[in-house]
This record gives sequence, structure tokens and C-alpha cells, in this order.
Amino acid sequence: MIRTEALTKRFKQGKNTVDAVVDVDLEVADGELVALLGPNGAGKSTTLRMLTTLLAPTSGRASVAGFDVSADRDEVRRRIGYVGQGSGAGHNQRVRDELVTQGQCYGMTKAASGIRADELLDALDLADLAVRKVSTLSGGQRRRLDIALGLVHRPPLLFLDEPTTGMDPQSRANLWEHILRLRAQMGTTIVLTTHYLEEADAMAERVIVIDRGTVIADDTATALKSDLAGDLLTIGLDEPGAASRVAGLAETLVTVRDVEVTGATVLVRTRQGDVTLPELLRVAEERGLRVATAEITRPTLDDVFLGLTGRSLRETAAA
Repeated sequence: MIRTEALTKRFKQGKNTVDAVVDVDLEVADGELVALLGPNGAGKSTTLRMLTTLLAPTSGRASVAGFDVSADRDEVRRRIGYVGQGSGAGHNQRVRDELVTQGQCYGMTKAASGIRADELLDALDLADLAVRKVSTLSGGQRRRLDIALGLVHRPPLLFLDEPTTGMDPQSRANLWEHILRLRAQMGTTIVLTTHYLEEADAMAERVIVIDRGTVIADDTATALKSDLAGDLLTIGLDEPGAASRVAGLAETLVTVRDVEVTGATVLVRTRQGDVTLPELLRVAEERGLRVATAEITRPTLDDVFLGLTGRSLRETAAA
């Protein structure tokens, strides 16, 4: 559905050149749900703008739904839906009218557009709001309307640029319920950007991390957390001397990546916490070392980003 080769975008700022996106190679298969992560200024939005034909690449190539984003912009636009960060509907327009107009913009007859509008209103629980002005809708209702606008022409590919930003947890869960149900019904490929890392972790089949305009990781969330972050074991002992001895034992295990001692506590970073912990406890018991407490903390995608860049994705996003 998406393929890029050395996709690059440079901007001129006075006499200086800013590399916003550098040599990005991506492939997104038909039907995938892919999350694009990175801090503000990392190149996510620039990449999305090139893939949606809103911004011309400086160099490299990109094809979307089988068409070149530079040479076949109209063909690309016919096959994609795009839900940006701001509301896409006119505040003074009625909900159903906006959907009908959107369908007509894509060449549908008014009758066909009306039928499609009613389908989406039902699917996204907006039917009772059909004659309401957009300005009277809640934030969650507006975002559902934005999704409907992006799906009017039944695109095989949908771009969601931070679709749940600013929404409360209940509204976010409700929106994702609708998105996933529609995706299952239509087989839509989805490319998502979000700062809610638990959202990407739970929803996306693949996670792509971009930093400083370059792809620095591309895999499933589970694989990234296992390979780049790992589980954290927190082992508590009765005395610091015992902690040092347990740390030495931990360093001999092949699944262990890093060991740190803080007072009477041993912190162990490992690829397989559920395998490493019982093995470490067994070895410690054989040496006569009594472990007082033991805890496994599963990694998050923020741990992945911290491991890759030395920075927290949440902190850099907020900044």
C-alpha cells in the first residue's frame, strides 16, 4: 500500500538547510495498522504530508496505493482518507450536509453521497446528530465526524494524524472501538501518528519510530520492547552485601542485558523476565542468598524510545 525509497525533505531557512526527513525507506502492506512515533520535530508530520501529496519530496520516491505521490497526485488523493489534527468540518454546517458535500467532492452523485452519509452516521453513532451544527458537537463527536469525512469515498488507505489528542480516556476508547470495527468491515489500511504510547502499543500491528528525520526502529511493539528495552526485574534483599552477590549471579545469565545495584536492591534488565527471574531465584537459593522481594516490570514503548535515543518520548513530545 505504501513504499518509499530514500524519501527526503529539506527546507531552506535563510542561508541554512534543514533536513526534516532523510532517506526514509518504508513499506506498509495492504490491511496493516501501523503507528508512526517520534517527538515533535522528528519528521512524522512531514513524512505524512509527503505521503498525502500535501508536500513535494526534495528527493527519493514514494508510491501510495500504487501511484507515485509526485507524478500521480490526483490518483493518490482518490485512494486515501486523511484525518488531520484539527477538525475538518465547517463549524456552521450541519453534520449530514458536510458528509454529503464531501462525497460530491469525490465525484459521487448527491443521491449516492446521501446514502453513504447515512451509512457512516449509523456506523459512527452520529445518526441522532445529523441535523445538528458542527459547532454544537462535543470533542469526541467531532472526531467521529472527522473519521466519517475521511471514509466517505471508501478509501483503501486512511491516515490518522493524532486522532485522539485532547480527548478523555472514555472518548478515546469509544473512538477506537469505532475505528477498529470499521477497519474490520472495510479492510482499510491505517497509518497512525499518536503521542499516546499505550494506544500505539495496543492498536498497531507495527511500530515505526522516527527521530531527527530518520527511521530508527521498525517492528512489532512486542519485539521492540523485548529487543530494545526488555523486562526490568527489581530484586530486594536483606542487606547490601547480598545484593552485590546476587548481581554477580545475574550477570552470568545469558538473558540478562544490564545489572545495577542500589543499596540492598538489584535492578536487572533482561529480554525474558518470566524466564530470568525463576532462574535467578534458583541460583541465589543454591548459594544461600535469601531474596526478600521480587518484581517484574514490563517495558513500555517509552522505554524503547529511551533506550534508542536516551530521551523519553513523552518528555520530548511535551517539550
